[in-house]
Amino acid sequence: MIRVTGLSKTFVDPKRGQVHAVDHVSFDVKPGEIFGLLGPNAAGKTTTLRMLATVMKPSEGTAVLNGHDIVREAEGVRASIGFLSGDMGHYHRLTPRETLRFFAELNGLEGARLAARVEEIIKLLDMQSFADTKVDKLSTGLRQRVAVARTVIHDPPILILDEPTSGLDVPTAQVIENFILNAKAQGKCVMFSTHVMEEAEYLCDRIAVIHEGKIKMTGTMEDLRAATGKQRLREIFLDLLGLGSTARRAHAL
Repeated sequence: MIRVTGLSKTFVDPKRGQVHAVDHVSFDVKPGEIFGLLGPNAAGKTTTLRMLATVMKPSEGTAVLNGHDIVREAEGVRASIGFLSGDMGHYHRLTPRETLRFFAELNGLEGARLAARVEEIIKLLDMQSFADTKVDKLSTGLRQRVAVARTVIHDPPILILDEPTSGLDVPTAQVIENFILNAKAQGKCVMFSTHVMEEAEYLCDRIAVIHEGKIKMTGTMEDLRAATGKQRLREIFLDLLGLGSTARRAHAL
């Protein structure tokens, strides 16, 4: 469903010169799979996801999503994905229901199909109690549910989610986690980034760890444990970044 081949993005920084934000990254994600992209800040996670979503053009390489090339067939890619970014804004004067109707219409839904899909998403994300409250009156967690809902209103086969539970309380995070698991059960391809190791360990079928623009390793939890000799994803993550011994010394102190 997603095949990434040699994907790279280079920026020119006035002070640092040429910066390889993403450096020849390759991986694939299958239908019915949850794939986690983990890395520290500035590792290249968000840049990678933005290139896959056609928000940003690659410097080299490419990716094919649902049969569409991100460079040559950007419109086909956009029709196939739901992309949740970390800086997604809201129309504060609209209610969640009005927001969903608006984005459903933008994606070509109409009539009874539109109405049914809006009600389905409201139920799936447990939004009934605030569906008709203006967005500017909602908490951060409830707004995030609205953001996820509008991302998937057109029922795309591929979900690309950039830190979907960042800053959320446990009940709200669980609603979104359950939604991701439901998407997997429907055969959708789900790719997401997160800093929450426990969340990734619980949700992901496979995980890629990226650091300084390069993929350090991709595999199941069993693969990662076998390669590093560690059990917890947090320890595996630090080991792959070359920080395992540093973390152990800090803990000893």
